[in-house]
This record gives sequence, C-alpha cells and structure tokens, in this order.
Amino acid sequence: MFQVIPENFFVPLASPNKAIYWECLIKLFSVMNHQLSFGVERDILVQELQYYFDQEQALAIEEEEFDGKNSRDKANWMLRRLEYYGWIEIETDKSYVQRAGFQEYAVKMIKTLLEIEEGKQIEYQGYIYTIYSLVRSNTDNPGIVLLSILENTDMLITGLKNLNSGIKHYIDELTKYRTPAEIMDVLFNDYIENIVDKAYHRLLTSDNVSKFRPEIVERLESKSRNKAYIEKASAELAAIREVSKEQAQELVYQYIHDIINAFQNMDDILAEINRKNTQYQKAAINRAKFYLIGGEDVRGQLKEILSEVNEKINAEGMELGGIYRISFLDEMIRIYSSGVLDEKSLFVPIEGKKEFKPVELQNELPDAKLRQKKLKKMMEKMERVLNPEKINLYVLDCLQGRGRMMASELPLATTEDFVYLIYIRLYGQRKNMKYVVEAGKDVVVNGYRFRDYAICKNGH
Repeated sequence: MFQVIPENFFVPLASPNKAIYWECLIKLFSVMNHQLSFGVERDILVQELQYYFDQEQALAIEEEEFDGKNSRDKANWMLRRLEYYGWIEIETDKSYVQRAGFQEYAVKMIKTLLEIEEGKQIEYQGYIYTIYSLVRSNTDNPGIVLLSILENTDMLITGLKNLNSGIKHYIDELTKYRTPAEIMDVLFNDYIENIVDKAYHRLLTSDNVSKFRPEIVERLESKSRNKAYIEKASAELAAIREVSKEQAQELVYQYIHDIINAFQNMDDILAEINRKNTQYQKAAINRAKFYLIGGEDVRGQLKEILSEVNEKINAEGMELGGIYRISFLDEMIRIYSSGVLDEKSLFVPIEGKKEFKPVELQNELPDAKLRQKKLKKMMEKMERVLNPEKINLYVLDCLQGRGRMMASELPLATTEDFVYLIYIRLYGQRKNMKYVVEAGKDVVVNGYRFRDYAICKNGH
C-alpha cells in the first residue's frame, strides 16, 4: 500500500492538530469539488484558508513554526504541509500559474471519511435493484456487466455484515449506561433511529432480498449453461484482465458461482441480524429493569452488591479478574479452594445419643382455597406478561378498523399504558406482526415525553 500512499500520509490526522488539518482539508475539498477537476489556482485556495484562519477558533494550533504568523502565512504554511504529507500536489502550468490538486488516493480517502463523519447509511435497495436490472438486461458487453453484478453483490454483503457488526457494537455499549432513562434514550433515540429505522426495517420491507433473489439466481444459473454467453463474456474478461481466454473462462464460472453462493447464503446473515436485533432489545429492557429493582428483598440486595462491584471495577479501571482485589468483598463472603480432597475434607455429622423414635407421617390434604388463591395469582401474573401475540391484539383493538393511527392517540393514563407504548414500538420491526411503525416527532402526552410514531396496519 505504501508504494501508492506516502508513509507519512496519515500524520496530519494523527497529530495534536488533527481537527484543524481535517477542517482545512474539507474546505479545500469543497472548493475543488465544484471545479471540472480537482485542480485549482493556488491563490484561490490560499484565500479560502486565510478566511478560515481569520476566525478565532482556528488560532489554537500547536506548531512552533506557526507562532507569530498572520492568516495568509498560516494558509501558505498549511498548503506546504499538506503537499509534504502527500495530500495535494502543486504544479506550475505553461502560464506560470501554480495549481494545487488533490492526489487521486486522497480524494477517495476524504470521500470515505466524509461518509463516516456524516453517518451515511448504505442503501440496500439500490444495490439489489442494480443487480436485478443487470441480470435481466440483454447486453453486448456481458463481461463488464458480470463485473458490475459482482461488485454490487460484494457491496451488498459488506453492508449486511456492517449492519450485523453495528448491532453487536450497540449491545457491547449497553454496559456504559447506568440509569433506565439513559438506556431507554439510547434504545429509542439512537439505536432505533440509526439502526432500525435507517437499515433494519427496510431489510424486512422495501429492501427485502427475498423478492428478487429467486429470479437473480435462476437467470445466473441459466447464463452459466449458455455457451454463447460464456464465450463472449470470457473474451471480454480476457481483454480487461489481460489473461488468456482459458483463464478468463474460469473467472466467468467463478464469478457466477460466487454471486449465486452469496445470495443463497444471505439468509444466514439476515437471521443473525434478526437474532442480534432481538437480543439487543431484550438486553436493553432487562438492564433497565435491573436498575429499577430495589428494596430489602434478596433481589434488591444482590442488585446493590453487583452495582457497587461494577462501579468499583469501572472507577479503578480493573479487568473482570480484578473483582478478587475488591476489599469489601472479603467481609461479605469467604471462598477458599482445596488442593487435595480426602476424608477429612468432608463434613462428618454428629451422632446423637438419644434413641430415634419414628413418627407416623400424616397424609394431609392440600388447602383447596389456598391452592385456588395461588393459582389465581399465578394466572394473573402470566396474563400481565406481554408478548407479540398480546401486542398484536392490543394494536388491532386500538386501531378499531382504521388503517393508521399515531402512538400519541393511544390511552396513556397509567404506567402500564406507557409500557404498552414501548412494546408496540419494539415489536413493530419484527416479522409476522399485524402492523408496522413509522418514526415521527417528539411529543408530550399526560406528562410522558416520547418520540411519536405512526402505527400502520399491514397492507396500508
């Protein structure tokens, strides 16, 4: 890689002044991006950077060479540094005018970094439609089309894997949040907005691969059996890749096989994404429930102990094994290990001297009233447990035959009503639900502040 990119290329973005370097790069890129090429007169770029350094927030840069310079000198200094690090190239044309332009690899790097900064989400539908259209097209350039299908398939698979990793990242990040409010905020305002609404929900609806996959696979398999197609695509690939026709033919078969294999194995990735999405929602709710548990019962006391241990580990930056170095645990419980197990290690019961007199066991019948009371209590508890089936029935009952309603229209008189509001939002992205949800704006209803959403009956 460093035969193409200079070894010190990444130095500006790893230096103490990385924020200033990045802002200058963005300003230069913005100016050059509106030209016919990435080359602009040097004086124009100097003026742009001079205006930037005239602002107060751009003055705090940690460089000895920077001290005592005016804004124009700083602008010229910045261009020289970016040229030195290999980001831009300055040339003098026949009219003796200096022009500065970004290196080709620098343009690709800046575009990628901008996408990361802006949080740009992949449009799965674009890749799927492109693949679908290319597979169905009749073209005189089958080799080029096959390469385009392969590239779009690779981008689609990469995007799905990134989505899978993104959900895992959110699961790992849950341990950072310590209050129910923080957990619910990251679940509804961050995770659902950035993962569910932007990507995951579309995969289950408009971008669903299953709608296009059968025809894509069928047409590719048909092409692999078509000798005329293979010969024409091989001849084209041989010229593009600069290989023999025999090697190009092997590549054609390999590319077709790789694309078909990718689409056939896509269900495994989608199943993993669905599993992790459910896992994240459960983990968030369980963690919020954990922090809400309190009291003097065993669960409450265990919660306090574990919370204290967690705070101690985080405060002192311990690893998980560091739990054994927490001093107050020694006063709570003593655990020891035994290297050798023999007869002395086992408890020997004390033998009593009194004569044992067996007592007749009474065959007592259970208290029917008490049994019915406990059974009723257990059934009431089970009825309060919310699941997708109950949420489906609740939503259909609230819709009352309508195709659409806003969540803010739901009854919100009690805490239980608000719990239903949360579960409707969570289950709205699952398969086989009788409804779907669409995000809206923040609202306040009966003292409850939440992001409103539309509840739409499936098919509307």
